[in-house]
Amino acid sequence: MNDLIKIVSDNWLLLLVGQYPSGPLGGLVATLILSVLGIALAFPLSVLVALARISPWRALRWPATALVYGARGIPLLLIILWVYFLVPVLIGRNVTGFTTMVTTLVLYQAAFLSEVVRAGIEALPRGQMEAARALGHSYLGAMWHVILPQALYNMLPAMISQFVSTIKDTTLGYVINVHELTFAASQVNNQLLTKPFHVYFILAVVYFVVCWSLTWVAEWLERRISDKRSGRRFDTRHASATPASVAA
Repeated sequence: MNDLIKIVSDNWLLLLVGQYPSGPLGGLVATLILSVLGIALAFPLSVLVALARISPWRALRWPATALVYGARGIPLLLIILWVYFLVPVLIGRNVTGFTTMVTTLVLYQAAFLSEVVRAGIEALPRGQMEAARALGHSYLGAMWHVILPQALYNMLPAMISQFVSTIKDTTLGYVINVHELTFAASQVNNQLLTKPFHVYFILAVVYFVVCWSLTWVAEWLERRISDKRSGRRFDTRHASATPASVAA
C-alpha cells in the first residue's frame, strides 16, 4: 500500500498531464480530450449515417449499411494502423499520432453511434412520422423537427455509455505513441522498472473510477428520462421517483 501511495505522490502530475508544459500534453487529460473529440466529431456523422440507414432510398441505405458493418466487423487496432499509414499517403505529409487517433475514433465511433441513433428513431411510435407528414412536413423536415429531437433525448444514456467505451478505446493509441494515460503509465513503469504491477494497478483504478462515474451518470439520466415518460417527478434528495400527483 505504501508503494502505491509513493508512486502516485511522485508521478501524479505525469499521469495527469504527461510531460506538459515542458513536453506534449498527455496523461488523463489527453485521454479525456481524445474521447471528447472522438464522440463530438463522430456524433453528426453518426446521425447522417443513421438517417441513411433508415432512408427509403437504396442509394443511401446500402453504402451506409456497408460502412456500419465494415467498421463494426474490423478490430479497432487494425483501423488505427490503416489510418496511421494511409492518411500520410492521401494528404502527402505525416500526421501526429494524436490526429491519427482522433480520426480513427471518429470513424469507428460514428459506426457504433449510428446504430444507437437508429435504434432511438425506430423506438418512437410510427404515428409520430405519420402525424408530422399529415401536418405538411416533408420526410426530411419531419425527421429534423419531430423525430430526431425526441430520439436524441432518449438516447442520452446510451451516448454516455458509448463515451465510456471511447475512453477505454483510447488505450490503443499507445501503439502509435499517443501520449495518453496508458502511455504515461508506461513511462512511469520504465522509470521504476521493478514495480510494473503497482503501476498498472494504479492505471486500472484510474480507468475504473472515471468509467464508473460516467456509467453512474448514464444510469441516473436513464432514470430521469424513464420518470419523465411515466409522468413522475424524480426526487434528487432521495434518488427515488414520486408520482407527480402525490407530490402536488
